[in-house]
Amino acid sequence: MSRTRLGRRGEAMAAQHLQALGYHVLACNWRTRAGELDIVALDGDTLVFVEVKTRRTHTFGAPEESIDARKQAQLARLAELFLDAHPNLTFRECRFDVAVVDMTVLPPQVRLYRNAFYPPE
Repeated sequence: MSRTRLGRRGEAMAAQHLQALGYHVLACNWRTRAGELDIVALDGDTLVFVEVKTRRTHTFGAPEESIDARKQAQLARLAELFLDAHPNLTFRECRFDVAVVDMTVLPPQVRLYRNAFYPPE
């Protein structure tokens, strides 16, 4: 399975998991020239930007470790662009979650880290 296909499969699994938890998915794979937001959802009145990491091996470490300060800053910039593009969206606060799709086990498991990071200022 190609990396792109694996990533899309993981994102679909993560979106299903979020919906089962009561999230309302607003967008998947929202793209701009600056990059892509994997999932944007509402968790009650909180707007959530979800970064999805899918792995089929642990050769390169835990997927969570790949969301470094540079990636966090990029996600924060993309979140601002999303908010600019959707001025009528109603919410009380924003947060960044990380969903890890672990394909090293059967059945694959989704782990959700709420408030995984706070964007750099």
